[in-house]
Amino acid sequence: MKPANVTPRGFLRLLLPAAVLAIAVGTWEIYVRAAAVPPYILPAPSLILWTMVADWPLLSASLLTTLKTTLLGLILAVVGGVALAVLLSLSRIVEYSLYPFAVVLQVTPVIAIAPLLLIYMPQDAAVLACAWLVAFFPILSNTMLGLHSVDRNLLELFELYGTSPLQTPWTRFRARLRALWILRRPAALPAFLTGLRIAGGLSLIGAVVAEMAAGSAGAGSGLAYRIIESQYRLNIPRLFAALVLLALTGVIVFLLLSAFAHFLLRRWHESALAREA
Repeated sequence: MKPANVTPRGFLRLLLPAAVLAIAVGTWEIYVRAAAVPPYILPAPSLILWTMVADWPLLSASLLTTLKTTLLGLILAVVGGVALAVLLSLSRIVEYSLYPFAVVLQVTPVIAIAPLLLIYMPQDAAVLACAWLVAFFPILSNTMLGLHSVDRNLLELFELYGTSPLQTPWTRFRARLRALWILRRPAALPAFLTGLRIAGGLSLIGAVVAEMAAGSAGAGSGLAYRIIESQYRLNIPRLFAALVLLALTGVIVFLLLSAFAHFLLRRWHESALAREA
């Protein structure tokens, strides 16, 4: 096995963001203390950290609620998006019939749909539906792009070897399924993983938007609801603490999905091989 070496360039790529973040946080802390800014206007990073520790039982429960909604929405988006992409790739008629509706769902702002979903659905189901709606289209569109990006010469060669004088509609359908599994599936994997990384962040955004809509109506328990509640009560340190947790959650979700994509592509795809080089 090739030993893992940290090159100077790789170390610099890790060090620079941490240094910039430390300088920004330090400047923030110094400014708040030097200018004596009240905490209800701009809390210091140290106060935000202390609030996060003091209110951790409340914030952790809200974090688990938001994280559960995000993951469930992402899982449903993956299952539904991949299944529909495979169905659309097998039939042009189905693609022309259903794909425009998926586009309409994507271009309609979720913040406009969330209040309607909260009227017609239970709160938990409405929040989950928002997370699913936002994450669904990137999975669908990227998977379809990957399924259609197979080299046309390879497809024609595959069909040529699979032809026979006594072909029936069933045998042609089985040939399409074989081509889907042998040729289209590997070609679609990088595009699908790209859509998965995008959908991870969008699923969190959809959950937050729906929780804010529910919080405006006086209901909810996620981190976005804590932000609305803290705003009404002028508890700005808790508001910033919830916001920091949301940002950290988004970063962790993106890093985990990026690591998963690298794990699947590391032995054969150019993007992963170039990263290891």
